[in-house]
Amino acid sequence: MNRSEFHLKFGSRNPIVLPVIHVLDHVQAKRNVAVAIKCGCPGVFLINHDFEKEKLLPIIKSIRQEFPDYWIGVNFLAVTGEFAFPILGALQAQGTPVDGYWADDACIDERRSDDEQIDAKRIDLVRQKSGWQGLYIGGTAFKKQREVDPQHYAKSGRLAARFMDVVVTSGIATGHAADLQKINTFRESCGNTALGVASGITPENAHLYAAHVDLFMVATGVNIDNDFYNIDSNKLIKLIKTIGK
Repeated sequence: MNRSEFHLKFGSRNPIVLPVIHVLDHVQAKRNVAVAIKCGCPGVFLINHDFEKEKLLPIIKSIRQEFPDYWIGVNFLAVTGEFAFPILGALQAQGTPVDGYWADDACIDERRSDDEQIDAKRIDLVRQKSGWQGLYIGGTAFKKQREVDPQHYAKSGRLAARFMDVVVTSGIATGHAADLQKINTFRESCGNTALGVASGITPENAHLYAAHVDLFMVATGVNIDNDFYNIDSNKLIKLIKTIGK
């Protein structure tokens, strides 16, 4: 997806802020979605950080019922699109549309040629067959995945742009900001494809990334201090104001 189309979808020229909610149950997820809406965020991600993906499915359904028109994305922890897209397609067919899927690992292999991206091609085929119509956001040179040598960041970004709507990368771990040179390299190599960053973004550093990044996926940087599960509305509002939304 090109950058202009992405920003048009969310109605802003500035980086789009989508908080990541580490789900515990329906009540906690609903409360945090409501905070995100009140702060002016156009959407959220729900992630099953503490339990298997099957337990997240009924919560996705119940949250969709609570917020029928709000943009809701999902991350099934450590699950690639190959296994997620059929689930999302089934939810869609059952009347529970999910607007986006963020995969920690989009299975881009910079060690192979363009024509040898076997895993990424297989995932793309599964996506097409699933019928799911949401936005695919794929982790590339991403935290907790196979380490990628910085000299291969450019190739990773270029390859990723072929297979997903939004390429997303990160720092070395949760809460660690991405190296600015890494982001600059990805921006150049992704061309006009939308680019996201998913770790270490805070109200204090967001301005450093805003010119190059289309999507901020934030959790730790906008959560209540020492609370992994709940958004601090003051921090989130400050972040949004920092990037000029």
